[in-house]
Amino acid sequence: MKKHIPNTVTCLNLLAGCIGIVMAFNGKLNWASYLIIIAAFFDFLDGMIARLLKAYSEIGKQLDSLADMISFGFLPAAIVYQLFLVAPQVGEISPYLNYSAFLIAIFSALRLAKFNIDERQTENFIGLPTPANALLIASLPLIIQTGSSFFSAYILNAFFLFIFSLGMSLLLVMEIPLFSLKFKSLGFRENLFRYILLIAGLFLILILNFAAIPLIIFLYIILSVIQFRLIR
Repeated sequence: MKKHIPNTVTCLNLLAGCIGIVMAFNGKLNWASYLIIIAAFFDFLDGMIARLLKAYSEIGKQLDSLADMISFGFLPAAIVYQLFLVAPQVGEISPYLNYSAFLIAIFSALRLAKFNIDERQTENFIGLPTPANALLIASLPLIIQTGSSFFSAYILNAFFLFIFSLGMSLLLVMEIPLFSLKFKSLGFRENLFRYILLIAGLFLILILNFAAIPLIIFLYIILSVIQFRLIR
């Protein structure tokens, strides 16, 4: 029974993703974004519980990827697709341009499949993790909700959304080493870049609210590049 506890939490991640998809296609993008955040919490929790109980299993690994595909692959793509529909349409190309949102789902599937067989990713990541990509996308409707006309003008632009979808899709599978946020100890030296990210992230959230999330994700990428270059 013990090994099924983390699997149950993984199923809650999946459930949050399913409900989020319903919300997204009903135009309730804020709720869809909150459900990505809830799914990310369950995704973190199932791994922590599995480590505490030492309840690792092959089915748990595969179930985690399948749940992530829904919550952090298809749900973010559905949110971007709905943003395309809200944005001013660009003549006859918009009906085709809008479907570029689903590149995020396709490349998320490639990222998750790659992760499952890539032995280099036991300690760190190669390419942007799907939860990080999903949280960045979840921030977009929430930024619009804050009423910032400056950010909204960029987000609700079909060409920006196309470039954004393509760029984030490529980051998912790009050969960029990124550090894991798992702390093996609390030592400062071995966790220097993790501490920088956490402190800077907290500071940015206090100042910018949801608009801080894209900055935190890109800071994470930059710090990872610096760390691995120093190691080399």
